[in-house]
Amino acid sequence: MSAVPASTPRTGMASSIAIVGGLFFILGFCTWINGPLITFVKLAFEVSEVSAFLVLMVFYLSYFFLALPASVILNRTGMKKGLALSLAVMAVGAMLFGQFATQRWFAGALGGLFVIGGGMALLQTAVNPYISILGPIEGAAQRIALMGICNKVAGILAPIVIGSLVLHGIGDLDAQVKVADAATKAQLLNDFAAKIHTPYMVIAGVLLLVAVGVLFSPLPEVRAAEANAGAAGGAPEKRSVFQFPHLWLGVLCLFVYVGVEVMAGDAIGTYGHGFDLPLDQTKLFTSYTLTAMLVGYLVGLVLIPRFISQERWLAVSAVLGVVFSLGAYFTHGYVSVGFVAALGFANAMMWPAIFPLAIRGLGRFTQTGSALLVMGIAGGAIIPQAFAVLKQHFDFQLVFAALMVPCYLYILYFAVSGQRAGRAHGG
Repeated sequence: MSAVPASTPRTGMASSIAIVGGLFFILGFCTWINGPLITFVKLAFEVSEVSAFLVLMVFYLSYFFLALPASVILNRTGMKKGLALSLAVMAVGAMLFGQFATQRWFAGALGGLFVIGGGMALLQTAVNPYISILGPIEGAAQRIALMGICNKVAGILAPIVIGSLVLHGIGDLDAQVKVADAATKAQLLNDFAAKIHTPYMVIAGVLLLVAVGVLFSPLPEVRAAEANAGAAGGAPEKRSVFQFPHLWLGVLCLFVYVGVEVMAGDAIGTYGHGFDLPLDQTKLFTSYTLTAMLVGYLVGLVLIPRFISQERWLAVSAVLGVVFSLGAYFTHGYVSVGFVAALGFANAMMWPAIFPLAIRGLGRFTQTGSALLVMGIAGGAIIPQAFAVLKQHFDFQLVFAALMVPCYLYILYFAVSGQRAGRAHGG
């Protein structure tokens, strides 16, 4: 069924999708800049690899703690004001991170990342269900794939921008720091940390400008309870969000999915460094994964739903994830890194499929269900941190495969069976 309100002209859908696509570009840039930031904070703050991975843990845990409060805020503000507020919060976080990172105060910098993540939790809670129910739920994966292209183009650019502006020559700098005396070392690291200030101030300024633009944009309000009630036939009879088992299985599915996505995207530099590949090369590895994801989105746009359903393609993607993870384990060096980057292709259409399948038929519980799914993004905090800790004690390739393969097998289960749980008579 159509999810667009009757008062909204069909010609307005294209402009709405374009605006939301811009928001997904922002989400992508602010998310995928975290991979290079691991390299940055490890050197700038002189912390261990495990501590450097707190960049991911703090950022993604903010989704877990703030997604449900975000849904409450959205109920009060409405979508447009909520989106503008989310961008303003992200701008504050960017200013905090840029300032505290320049001062080389690690706790303050992590606090800035948590604030950015909080703003993104609010943004994600709004835009994902919005694009899912803006048209027929059966074609949601295709619309989200368009958003994913915007997201991943930004993700490809983010490591390149931060790499050229901040991490340029980091290999030589790392060598200089190792042999420098205390005073010279402190000066080198202070100068290096200061490079992050201007980029993050610019990011903050852009976010504030976009926030104002959203307030005056033609984005329509979409009533989730009306738009998403009929897909599973029976949502009005439900009294609690706990009566939708496919939602809860979807939350866990999104948890493991974001974990493997972050492993393939943000942790690939650390993975490559495990083979002693140079820092000046590993800093760009995130872009390779995101390029593979971009290809995956383009393939998904062509195939779904014209030739294959979103749930069937999710199953195919999960199988590819298992194959590529094992390929990474049984090879070495650049070939192994290539298999990790190829996981980007396998991961590309997972979020576009999991999210609409999990919220299908929730009706008036759509926003709460979306908030629970956004909480599942915390998988990006837990699984990579487990990798960082376990690789200190076991072979990093074995740890990578041992974490990734079970996650992809669960995604396969959700695609084949879990997404239908409790919806035996659904549409």
